[in-house]
Order: sequence, then structure tokens, then C-alpha cells
Amino acid sequence: MTAQIILQVILLGIALSMDAFAVSITLGLTVTDINKKRIFFTAFLFGFMQALMPLIGYFLVEGISTIVGEAGGNSAGDVMATIVSWMAFALLVFIGGKMFIEGILKLKGKRDAEEEKLFSYKEVFYLGFATAIDALGTGVAMHAGISSNQTIWLHVVIIMCITFMLSLVGLFLGKQILKLLRGKVMISEIIGGIILVGLGIWIIVSHYCAI
Repeated sequence: MTAQIILQVILLGIALSMDAFAVSITLGLTVTDINKKRIFFTAFLFGFMQALMPLIGYFLVEGISTIVGEAGGNSAGDVMATIVSWMAFALLVFIGGKMFIEGILKLKGKRDAEEEKLFSYKEVFYLGFATAIDALGTGVAMHAGISSNQTIWLHVVIIMCITFMLSLVGLFLGKQILKLLRGKVMISEIIGGIILVGLGIWIIVSHYCAI
């Protein structure tokens, strides 16, 4: 694998990890009890899922192509990419919308303004899934573009490492922003909700613009 190809994979990894980076900022901004252990767990989960999805997409198309031919595999991959984009949109808008509404209610005094948003492994998993699932389409594209001397495994390892590092940065950055807001949970939840909903919309728009 040449230096040029490695650079291309690094740039791809950065592009794919931007969703996880944005969500990491949101988590650091809104979750008040997130400690270093949870930060590293979240970053690892985001990195792992961001690497897993292209791998699934790649080998799914590989399997379908073996059965129905290359054209059939690529067509199935396109349909799959559309479905997962809508799934990611639905998850992010639901979680982000809920977060935004809770922040507004606290701001209006209809909820306890001091009520803290606590770390939830289930929510972190959903967010990791939502930000990574659209990378299935990347796996489909990789199947068409990776030659025999360019292993899919090296691609996903690079993607995982980059996503892990950027997620760490995002989580710590979010915590610093929360400190600047002086722990005002309602403001951080409103901002975080807007980020997640915006990210969901961006995933759908970018999917259809790429078609």
C-alpha cells in the first residue's frame, strides 16, 4: 500500500469520524457524570462501530455478489445505504429532539433546572450505532474500489483509530464547554439537541446529494 493510498484512507477516516466527533462534543456537553473511564469507553465504542459498519457493508456486498453477480451486489448495496441513512436520521432526530425539548422545558421552569443528565450506556450505544450505520455505504464503495493488494482490514483499523482519537477530543472539548456554561444543563441540552437533529438532517441530505 503506497503512501498516497494511506493518506486517502486517513482522510476517509477523518471524514467518517466527523459524525462521531460532533456527537462526542454533545455527550461531553450534556452528560454531567461522564468520567475518564466512561469517556474512554465511549470513544472506543464509537471507533469500533465506525470500523465495523464498513466491514459489514464490504462483506455483505461480497456475499451477495457471489450469489447474484457484481451488478446485483452493487444494487443491493445502494438500497441498503438508503435504508441505513434513514435509520440514522430517525435515531438522531429522536434522541436530539428529546434532548432539545427537555432543555426548553427546564428553561421555562416546567422541569427542574438543576436536574442532571446522567450517563446512559444504552443511549451511547444508540448514538454510536446512528453515527456509524451510514458507513455501511462506505463499505459498499470499498468493495468496488479496493484492489487485491489493499486490504479492507488496514482500512478499518485506520478508521477505528482516527474515530477513537477524535471522539476523545470531542468528549473532552464538550466537558470544557460545559464548564464555560457554568454547568447550565438546560442550555447545554438545547445546544446538544440542535447538534444531533442537525446531524441527522445532514446525513439524509448528504446521502441524496451523493446519489
